[in-house]
Formats: sequence, C-alpha cells, structure tokens
Amino acid sequence: MPRPVKWRRVEYIPENKYFAPCSKGKCGCFEGLDEVQLKIEELEAMRLKDIEELNQEECAARMQISRQTFQNIIDEARKKVVTALMENQAIRIGGGHYTRNVCEFKCISCGNETQMTYEEHGPVCHHCGSNRVVCNKKKCITQCER
Repeated sequence: MPRPVKWRRVEYIPENKYFAPCSKGKCGCFEGLDEVQLKIEELEAMRLKDIEELNQEECAARMQISRQTFQNIIDEARKKVVTALMENQAIRIGGGHYTRNVCEFKCISCGNETQMTYEEHGPVCHHCGSNRVVCNKKKCITQCER
C-alpha cells in the first residue's frame, strides 16, 4: 500500500487560471488547443522559489513538505511550463493536493470565533483587539499575552 500524499500548504491561489498562446494576432479561439495542467502546489513552488527568491529549505518549510518533495514539485512545474511554451500549448491552473490552512480561530478574551486562513487572522482578534487568539485546530495561542 503506497504512502498517503501529504497536503501541500499554499498561500496564493491565482485569479486567472488559464493562459493560452496568441498566434498571428488571433486571440480568443482556444478550441482544439492542447493544454498542460499546472497544479496549484506547482505554481506555489515556483512562486516561492522564483518570485519570493527563498531557498529550497525555506520553500519546503512554507509549504510544510520535505525538501525532496519540494524539489520534485518544482521540477515537474518547470517542465510543464517550458513544455507549454515550446509546444504552443495552453496552461490550465487547478487541481492538486493542497490546503490553505483554514482554521476556526477563537479569542480567549471575548469568545469571538471566526473562520479564516492563518495569514488573514493577524496577531489580534478583529472583534475586541485582544492578542489572545487560539486556533481550535492546533489548540495553540498564536501570540503571548501582553
């Protein structure tokens, strides 16, 4: 029995999920165009490495995967993008095995609960301003008391 695939943590989901070549100034007709499927976690790997310019270890930590898994993901992503560019194919972004780490946050001070990603919640409760916020999923205080 193969090992289960570990969820890859992503911070960015693109608004535009389809990119196609425009040959001879005729854009808009994508019927019959070959496509390459770029997974969300593959785009995230390229974003962290090539745009944020993090090293491989930092990228893997941000995605909560091993360095070897990160390397495998980014190698596959780059291969797909180059193939699409060289063979005049469209790139469709979507699918994969990823999570945005949505969690139910609870303020210890006022009891307010809200659901959002780790990146959105910030260091304080949006209801009362307290910095005593707990993720019910992880059961940890995100900031120490002041």
